[in-house]
Amino acid sequence: MLPWTVPWTVPRIVPRIMRRICTVMLLVIVLLWPMAGVSAQPAERPVLVLEVEGVINPLSVRYLERGLQRAEQRAARLVVVIVDTPGGLDTAMREVVQALLGSPVPTAIYVAPSGARAASAGMFITLAGDIAAMAPATNIGAASPVTLGGEAGDTELAKAASDAAALARSIATTRGRNADWAEQAVLESVSLTATEALEQGVIDVVAEDLDALLRQIDGRTVNGAFGEVRLQTAGAAVEHLPMNAAEQFIHMISNPNIAYVLLSLGMLLLLAEIAEPGIGLAGVGSAICFILAFMALGSLPVNWAGIALLALGVVLLVVGLLTDTEVVLGLGGLAAFVLGSVILFSPFEAPSPAAPVVRVSPWLIGGVVAILAAFTLIVLAAIVRASRQPPQSGAQRLVGLEGVALSDVDPAGQVRVDFETWSAQSVAGRIRSGERVRVIGVSGVRLQVVPADTERVWDTAVWDTAGED
Repeated sequence: MLPWTVPWTVPRIVPRIMRRICTVMLLVIVLLWPMAGVSAQPAERPVLVLEVEGVINPLSVRYLERGLQRAEQRAARLVVVIVDTPGGLDTAMREVVQALLGSPVPTAIYVAPSGARAASAGMFITLAGDIAAMAPATNIGAASPVTLGGEAGDTELAKAASDAAALARSIATTRGRNADWAEQAVLESVSLTATEALEQGVIDVVAEDLDALLRQIDGRTVNGAFGEVRLQTAGAAVEHLPMNAAEQFIHMISNPNIAYVLLSLGMLLLLAEIAEPGIGLAGVGSAICFILAFMALGSLPVNWAGIALLALGVVLLVVGLLTDTEVVLGLGGLAAFVLGSVILFSPFEAPSPAAPVVRVSPWLIGGVVAILAAFTLIVLAAIVRASRQPPQSGAQRLVGLEGVALSDVDPAGQVRVDFETWSAQSVAGRIRSGERVRVIGVSGVRLQVVPADTERVWDTAVWDTAGED
């Protein structure tokens, strides 16, 4: 091809290339069109499952709210909350009830597995679900206000019972359930089995497992903050949303026994730090244990008088170890520690229908007190042994050592003891320069000395007054 022919051939080649590119692009679009249609379809709406176990606390509220938010984002068909709880904090229970009543997604509260319970706060939460269900061999109720070992007056009990009964009746009426029984559960602390609860209209379904529950409620119509919805749950995809690692850890230490162990361990490490001062491993460990303990106690019905008694017990033990009253203050400290442990979770305040009876295991209290007593005895023995040893600092450490007179000591002079020069005073007559001497006491800034090779038996009064001016 000649150079002058190129400008004429380019216009012919470019259209052919463009046609081929367009053909390839069209072919790609045709091949990918079915896949694009599939990807454009929304993902299948799942049934989201949450699990709430143990004491209802602020962590339970945050977890439930996070689950409801996730369900709204996923356009979930239903949120199933599997519940097994002895109760919880009144404020946390009310926040959970509010979240369920205002949920943008239908909710089903399922008391499971067999042997589980929805007591105290759990009863209110179960009533608040759009669907209330229980597994066989479970129970619900026992929501009367309790004093948890305190001495609440009749007026306080009556007010708490009236308020809780009104709340239970209101929730049951809103959800179309047996409001009379809900009120009775608060006023008379009654409970029902799963079968009895179904017969009396307290719950909607008794299901052996989650699959059975989803089959039984399929096609039911519920009416809530989201409007009227017909449930389509049979064969729906199930998605579990467990607590994350941080939530699981905080929930674990919220166990009253674990919280008590953390608090006790913090106090023991604090005693160890005081016994040997200095920011060391014991001090750091004590701070960490106290922080975790108070984090856990914030989710439990705590009696702060119990905390005060525990602190008083530690203070008495510390003062006893640092003074000459080890036995008396030690016994008093142990008694205060035991009493504080017993009433640690027995608040003397207005009772709550949501609160469970929280107790620390007596065996755990006994074990901790035994460890504390043993630790105190070990430290006390170490202090006694240290008090019997010669002084390790100052002039007193020289008592019993021998040295040499640097000048005549008659009655005063200078001696060298332990490679140091000291003023000395003889209590056994004149000591010539160069003679060996023995230190028998200290008087002010002077050493009391006698000849080292003397065989005389000194009068007791001389030895007793050797350390006086």
